[in-house]
Amino acid sequence: MSKVHRETKSLGEVHSSVDTTQKRGFYRKLMAFMGPAYLISVGYMDPGNWATDIAGGSQFGYQLIWVLLMSNIMALLLQSLSVRLGVVRGRDLAQACRESYPRAVNFVLYLLAEIAIIATDLAEVIGMAIGLELLFHIPMIYGVLLTFLDTFLLLFLMNRGMRRMEAFILALVGIIGVAFFLEMIFAKPDMGELVNGFIPSIPNNAALYIAIGIIGATVMPHNLYLHSSLVQTRKFKRTRINIGEAFRFNFFDSMIALNMAFFVNAAIMILAAATFYQAGMFHVSEIQDAYKFLAPMLGTKWAAILFAVALIAAGQSSTLTGTLAGQVIMEGFINFRIQPWARRLITRSLAIVPAILTLLVLGDAYTGKLLVLSQVVLSMQLGFAVIPLIHFVSDKKAMGKFAINTYIKILSWVIALVIVFLNAKLVMNEFSGWLEITAHPVLLYVFAIPALLGVGALLVYIIFTPLIQQAKVKITDVIHPLAVATRKISKPIYHRVVIALDFSKADESVIRHGLSMGGSGSEYLFIHIVESATALVYGDETGDMEAVSDEKRLEKFTVNISQWGYEIQTKVGYGNPKKLIPEYVQEFNADLLVMGSHGHGWFKDLLFGTTIEKVRHRVNIPVLIVREG
Repeated sequence: MSKVHRETKSLGEVHSSVDTTQKRGFYRKLMAFMGPAYLISVGYMDPGNWATDIAGGSQFGYQLIWVLLMSNIMALLLQSLSVRLGVVRGRDLAQACRESYPRAVNFVLYLLAEIAIIATDLAEVIGMAIGLELLFHIPMIYGVLLTFLDTFLLLFLMNRGMRRMEAFILALVGIIGVAFFLEMIFAKPDMGELVNGFIPSIPNNAALYIAIGIIGATVMPHNLYLHSSLVQTRKFKRTRINIGEAFRFNFFDSMIALNMAFFVNAAIMILAAATFYQAGMFHVSEIQDAYKFLAPMLGTKWAAILFAVALIAAGQSSTLTGTLAGQVIMEGFINFRIQPWARRLITRSLAIVPAILTLLVLGDAYTGKLLVLSQVVLSMQLGFAVIPLIHFVSDKKAMGKFAINTYIKILSWVIALVIVFLNAKLVMNEFSGWLEITAHPVLLYVFAIPALLGVGALLVYIIFTPLIQQAKVKITDVIHPLAVATRKISKPIYHRVVIALDFSKADESVIRHGLSMGGSGSEYLFIHIVESATALVYGDETGDMEAVSDEKRLEKFTVNISQWGYEIQTKVGYGNPKKLIPEYVQEFNADLLVMGSHGHGWFKDLLFGTTIEKVRHRVNIPVLIVREG
């Protein structure tokens, strides 16, 4: 089992960044908590869902709308479990897995989650490229390459704060909703048959296959990891009453957002039913075909344009949340952190490669099949997210009074087993199809079957292992987590203190706080890093005016402060402060590092990253961050 893990915050850049404690009244509180579920909802209306919705509507009219409604109810329950885990335990699903499973099992779960993220991103890449081709006639291969640009959009939004990112996603969701609302007006569906579509029925085996695909494409595994993290962006008091209140408001948020996603998916199916099914075009399943036939069948060019605009909006919004989910699982499962833009490029590169190879080797006609393949890959990972989640929120030792009750537990397990069974059936059907068309079936038997058996064995282990109940996880006292110890608390005295100066207005506060942390006989090292272009290239050989000026300024600091009786050394470095500061801390054998908060804008953060975040992960001593003033 896992040992004690270093405390980390999920999505640290935005953790507890939205303060709800100052809001009064039900509606103001609700508005403060609303937002995370809208980022989640886009995963339920991404391009991967469109193909199954179009196929279901064109082949069976309105008869499978009840499947969408059932999928939405299942998704709402599972997302509420994810919210419960994040709100009550202050852990995202990936962190909870890391704290509960053996390292080997945890690493396999991480790999499966990464594959799911890449499969999700693959669907977004293809959807965006199709939308760009349909609307602007950009060849798909160039459209795929253009999807690299959203890396910078994500970074810009993250540096503008959580609320602005949520507003941007909500705007994209609004575009999708408005587009399909207008499509409904153009299509004029038969309301009588539409209402009958909510009565459960499965006309034949083909309908069953599409129903399985709809369920498999609706509940997305990365959403369970992400939602348990995003709810932690809200700051609230950690008392029993406030935790319960936070859970209720987040549940309302989920209910509203997922119902919007249900409207979009139902609208796609209704549109296909009112046009293609009514016209006897039962085999329209490709997004490109749907776009091509909409305008002539509805009698307006706006039908096709709105369809393409909604597709682009769906792809763009889903790809942003997919990046955040990738960051959550990397930091949560293996406690490894990289810059968000680097994370974005890695995920997008791995998704673009199969898309480009498919386009170059097989052509545009096979992009639909690649979309289906991405959903099959997602299906294989779903059980490995749902089942641990149910275990965690059922644990009364960790969740206290917020553990789910028996009825919800039974319903959750029924949903989990149904999803696992249906997705396993979907995977086996696809595998059988590959056997029929491949020229080298031996390769499938050699590689695919062992992989499927291994995945099945791991799934059985996760379901039945008693390690979940016996895991020595760090238990958070959700009633009084900040209770002060009864024994006397003494002020720590630091004997070797490194004080990093950047010659800004904050230096006075940095020096004052740094000197106050030591005692008689403490030693101090004042350091400054020259970050000029010359310094970055030539390092210690730098001799430009900035370097000379900085050395004299640091020496002046030392002379003045030494007169007060402090023992001070100085060191000037040249190059990257994220590497040099930890080196100087180690050389000085320091027991405290004092730094000023930087004043970078988002562009410099993009270029250089944040010095403080990098430094504090590279040193194993306390770091005091001092603001100006």
